[in-house]
Amino acid sequence: MRTRAAVLHGIGQDWSVEEVEMDPPQRGEVLVKTAVAGLCHSDEHLVTGDMASSLDGESTIFPVIGGHEGSGTVVEVGDGVTDVAVGDTVAVSFVPACGRCRWCTSGQQNLCDLGIGTMQPGMVTDGTHRHHLADGSDLNTLAKLGTFAEHMVVASDSLVKVDPDVGMIPAALVSCGVATGFGSAVNRAEVGAGDTVVVVGCGGIGSNALQGAKAAGAKNVVAVDPAEFKRESAATFGATHTAPSMEEAMELVGGLTDGVMADAVIVAAGVVTGDMIAPAQFLTRKGGTIVVTGLAPMMQMDVQLNLFEFAMMNKELKGTVFGSGSPRVEVPRLLGLYQAGQLKLDELVTRTYSLDEINQGYQDMRDDKNIRGVIVFD
Repeated sequence: MRTRAAVLHGIGQDWSVEEVEMDPPQRGEVLVKTAVAGLCHSDEHLVTGDMASSLDGESTIFPVIGGHEGSGTVVEVGDGVTDVAVGDTVAVSFVPACGRCRWCTSGQQNLCDLGIGTMQPGMVTDGTHRHHLADGSDLNTLAKLGTFAEHMVVASDSLVKVDPDVGMIPAALVSCGVATGFGSAVNRAEVGAGDTVVVVGCGGIGSNALQGAKAAGAKNVVAVDPAEFKRESAATFGATHTAPSMEEAMELVGGLTDGVMADAVIVAAGVVTGDMIAPAQFLTRKGGTIVVTGLAPMMQMDVQLNLFEFAMMNKELKGTVFGSGSPRVEVPRLLGLYQAGQLKLDELVTRTYSLDEINQGYQDMRDDKNIRGVIVFD
């Protein structure tokens, strides 16, 4: 079949909306009609080249259909698919969950062995391609998904069935940014009642780290972002105080805690660089936790850290993917909180776009005009 998709042909290029060919789903695969796709900063990392290489430095991803946050309706299933059926409403998961590997069976689906190949060519199921350019050449899909398309063929392991009454936009949002941010505070930083939490970067992920910190009972939630619009929006998601930089947050956090400093600092900037870790370290109290949630350039190896202070003050530095939660647990849990009025999702969406407006959507993100933009399909 043919469908329209936003394709990236190389680093530094615009997204190209074009007609592509799509094969039917094979064993273990599902054809989904996309309803909503989130404009996450991670796709921008492909454009800039920060996430366009494999760990050996060779780029294998282009050309690629972007998008790894989204929702839609199942229209066809391949052989062996039993967990979803035609007509089901689904959210995607950029980390597949096989349910069989060591990580899945120990409750860590976000570390599923299938996820290690999400930046490599081909399908999760067999390594071959279902998506092709008009000339017949193979097309990759970001995170084995490709939500920047009217239709997508994905592995059933990459889908989570959701309540159809919840709405397609909320279902899309919890498939990446919300789960990642909320879980960074609740699961990875293990924020507790009365804590002081600093969130660095208050876009689509950081805003949800603010929500997670608030939900966990934090007393002080400090939002740090250079963009005035994002600082002003932060109160909506639970921030009690704001600062334009970590350096300017030092005195604020010291005053709030009588010099003890923050229990947890969550680094959720759109692009994390090595020089961000040292100021995050000094914002953190003795025995406190720093969580790195935002993406850094894939080949970056340098990090500024005072190792003496880090060791002697018994601090922790943690990474996280999908908020250190299991997609098939977190997605319905977060949607349940939304339905109960305990999680703000509608307020995250600053603007909706058509597929043809995708480049405008990403320009608005670069210009700090959006908390989250989403593509809404017909």
